[in-house]
Amino acid sequence: MTAVVIKSTGSWYTVLTAEGLKVDCRIKGNFRIKDIKSTNPIAVGDHVQFEFEKSNTASTESNGIIHTIEPRKNYIIRKSINLSRQTHILAANIDRAYLLVTISSPRTSLGFIDRFLVSAEAYHIPVSIVFTKKDKWTNEDIAGVEERTSLYSKIGYPCLSISALNEFDLKQLRLLMQDKINLVSGHSGVGKSTLINALDPLLNIKTAQLSEAHNKGTHTTTFAEMHPLSSGGYIIDTPGIKEIGVVEILPEELWSYFPELRDRVNQCKYNNCLHVNEPGCSVKQAVESGEIAISRYNSYLSIFNGE
Repeated sequence: MTAVVIKSTGSWYTVLTAEGLKVDCRIKGNFRIKDIKSTNPIAVGDHVQFEFEKSNTASTESNGIIHTIEPRKNYIIRKSINLSRQTHILAANIDRAYLLVTISSPRTSLGFIDRFLVSAEAYHIPVSIVFTKKDKWTNEDIAGVEERTSLYSKIGYPCLSISALNEFDLKQLRLLMQDKINLVSGHSGVGKSTLINALDPLLNIKTAQLSEAHNKGTHTTTFAEMHPLSSGGYIIDTPGIKEIGVVEILPEELWSYFPELRDRVNQCKYNNCLHVNEPGCSVKQAVESGEIAISRYNSYLSIFNGE
């Protein structure tokens, strides 16, 4: 049978069939996906084929075994926390990712935003940046949001400013998410679960994920989960990310995941320009003239140097 994975606990996967049937499944011990070295061979959002297991005491169908995964249109990964040389797939087959950003308490750094955007660009996932907790902003916070909105909208990333307490803001977001597979991500404490509950109160997502113990933990036992939206479509709630490491991207390809760099590389003096120390680099010239934000270029250099 064909189904989509809506929940993962590491060893068990809950899948949802087209008929609305939820089945808890295992995978075969030697199950691997070609060319993907990750700690989780199957991720939330994957389309899979499974068969039912038969009970030893009766002929009734019970749990299932996943035997095939369909080709992914995209996926988003990060470094595994305990195994730095391996990756962890956050989710697959995403229509749009929403990166929740807080200007303070906790502060989401520009470097974190840029690394998430690069990871999404690398796997062809469109991103919207959502500045949250608008109801708590100070005048200084408002100025910071306006500055970041100008920065990221200029290079093609839609930006929204919302409060989970404002129904008008939520209505806008519901319309954007309708009938799509939406991923919500961000630091621990940015209010992902609170926002999801506000978008669809029927979901009643537990906010224990944002407890003090969780925020201080290493997130090694938490996984993404896909929830149906009453307004249509799905929302994928991901564990809070403390840090995001860019993986599987070659240094000489990195520029292609920065839209404002990508638009200028053909103007560089050398075809193999890495936009670091080369003479006649149009990217460095654009940074000096203010056409490219220095914060974005610094993020490029940081990732390029493996920092």
